[in-house]
Amino acid sequence: MSKPIVAIVGRPNVGKSTLFNALAGENISIVKDTPGVTRDRIYADVTWLNHSFTLIDTGGIEPDSSDIILSQMREQAQIAIDTADVIVFLTDVRQGLVDADSKVADMLRRSRKPVVLVVNKVDSFQKFMGDVYEFYNLGIGDPVAVSAASRLGLGDMLDEVVKHFPEDSGEEEEDERPRIAIVGKPNVGKSSIINKLIGENRVIVSNIAGTTRDAIDTEVRRNGKDYIFIDTAGLRRKNKIKEELERYSIIRTVTAVERADVVILVIDATEGVTEQDAKIAGIAHERGKGIIIAVNKWDAIEKNDKTVYEYTNKIRTVLSYMPYAEITFISAVTGQRLPKLFELIDMVIQNQNLRVATGVLNEIMTEAVALQQPPSDKGKRLKLFYITQVAVKPPTFVIFVNDKELMHFSYTRYLENKIREAFGFRGTALKFLIRERKGEQ
Repeated sequence: MSKPIVAIVGRPNVGKSTLFNALAGENISIVKDTPGVTRDRIYADVTWLNHSFTLIDTGGIEPDSSDIILSQMREQAQIAIDTADVIVFLTDVRQGLVDADSKVADMLRRSRKPVVLVVNKVDSFQKFMGDVYEFYNLGIGDPVAVSAASRLGLGDMLDEVVKHFPEDSGEEEEDERPRIAIVGKPNVGKSSIINKLIGENRVIVSNIAGTTRDAIDTEVRRNGKDYIFIDTAGLRRKNKIKEELERYSIIRTVTAVERADVVILVIDATEGVTEQDAKIAGIAHERGKGIIIAVNKWDAIEKNDKTVYEYTNKIRTVLSYMPYAEITFISAVTGQRLPKLFELIDMVIQNQNLRVATGVLNEIMTEAVALQQPPSDKGKRLKLFYITQVAVKPPTFVIFVNDKELMHFSYTRYLENKIREAFGFRGTALKFLIRERKGEQ
């Protein structure tokens, strides 16, 4: 079941990024230095009470002239409207209600999406509350007063936001059909791949409205099995500002990846792996999705007996943090190896749902510890007591130890490799949670 998406919309300098950082805070720092994941994050996973959601910051638009401001804001607000389940409309109490706020409010009202009106920079409720009431004139509900910088009023704001989340997403859970998101930079052939898959299989296709205007869910039936392909071909927008283009495509990619079980990252064989490919792969990796890397336009490459080997090595080097990803070389034009995509999808889904018995896991861990002693620090050695699998999609394991601080990343990776040696888990990330067992040192 995908998480709700919450987008922050507003004029430049009303404090969107400050609010984003205040809410996302620790979640951003958890990422550490995962290669391929952008440092200037525009999305983050946030938890409030028992609700989890993905927060998107649509900020950073600073055009020169007022006309461009308005058109860019319109573009930005439209993206948020298309992709979000709930919109946080941020205004600034110190600048007061301005004409541009009213224009955005009109758009949001027409969208019929839930909107939470938030008035920022209210550092003193006594001093500014009179000014906050002015924002009732926008006609989109009660304004919530906050100060993102001082972290005042954020709880009340989040209470309003989560009220709009769907209470029961049971219908979505009952849909057992695997969802496959086809992602990648513009012009790498995403639509061609889907069209070819549909054409070759001669299926009856129904277009289900996706979560965005441009992402369409397409039903494909093959060998008696149903699949839903989420096409993000609409990622490309006519926009002169390159950075904004990338921002929009990343927002759309996040929403598509969030809804998918398996992500097929399409790379242009003639270009190789680019920085944006690495960012997109990082999003899927972080969210623990099944990952297949499809190198398209393979028919356009001059080959010898080492080409596949050399190309695979290049991809593995750039995307070194996801050695489990499956790689396949295809051509949407000729149809080369496209049928093999279904075999890979089935295999990855099977691995994502694989459960390993606790007894077997502990045997593997005991053997691994015997082969390579756990690390020690200042005379204290790490002890591993027990391992068990607690979830699937992605397979998630809890390891109980005497001291979490001693469990270095490299030793976790070593145990992961041992589990993969035994069970493969090709195409899917594995997640490890380290817990201390109290009283046992």
